[in-house]
Amino acid sequence: MIDTLFSLNGRSALITGAAGTLGNRSARVLARLGAKIFISDHPSEAQVLNKIANDLRSQGVDVEILLCDVTKEQDVTKTFEHATVSQPLDVFVNLAGIMLRKGLVDTSLEEWQRVIDVNLTGTWLLNRAAAKAMGPVGSGKIINFSSVYAERVGPVPESAYYASKAGIGNLTRSVASELGASGVTVNCLALGVFYPTQMTAPLKDSPDTLKWFSDRTMLGRLGDPEVDLDGPLVLLATQASNYITGQIIYVDGGWSAW
Repeated sequence: MIDTLFSLNGRSALITGAAGTLGNRSARVLARLGAKIFISDHPSEAQVLNKIANDLRSQGVDVEILLCDVTKEQDVTKTFEHATVSQPLDVFVNLAGIMLRKGLVDTSLEEWQRVIDVNLTGTWLLNRAAAKAMGPVGSGKIINFSSVYAERVGPVPESAYYASKAGIGNLTRSVASELGASGVTVNCLALGVFYPTQMTAPLKDSPDTLKWFSDRTMLGRLGDPEVDLDGPLVLLATQASNYITGQIIYVDGGWSAW
């Protein structure tokens, strides 16, 4: 039963934001479950994607690279068209996102709009494309990523990022409500501070901030990118979660439960 519940043999998975630390990790986890892997990120990350793909291929993984600017509707459409040429798409993991650590009064309208365009509008475009691909098939797993900031803020000023992450949470619920009858599940992993990742690496120069984050968790530590994401991701990507949808699952060491 366990082998069946947690297997992705013969299935396919698309990971956006795959050049990032957690996107890379997600691709490797799903590959180990037997999935054919599509890794996608902005064209500027092509070199990183090539390195990831070559490493996965050396391990016998069937992997393809799809370059995509998630703010461009045409890019998103082409990405999903390519990912469904040979077989239906079974799993979509959305980790595409950017961060802006900048105070409210110092943030320009253009900077605000850029964060919203990538993190929130990009998620909407990607979820819409996934719905078009999975809905008619009658099955599929959509996994969005938000953060503990879906319902709170931290000590670092980043209003645009906070707003976008809160939006992703409720967007997930909305998409889940529309796709439920078709058999597609839609959930969101809301992470605490995982360290180190590409996004959190700059905090190495702010040990007091890292301690603040760590002290906010019930477990008294930050998330480990090499360990703590795997289980929740596997759950939502496989048949083990067939009756779970519309949920924001906090993977934050208990921070959100205080």
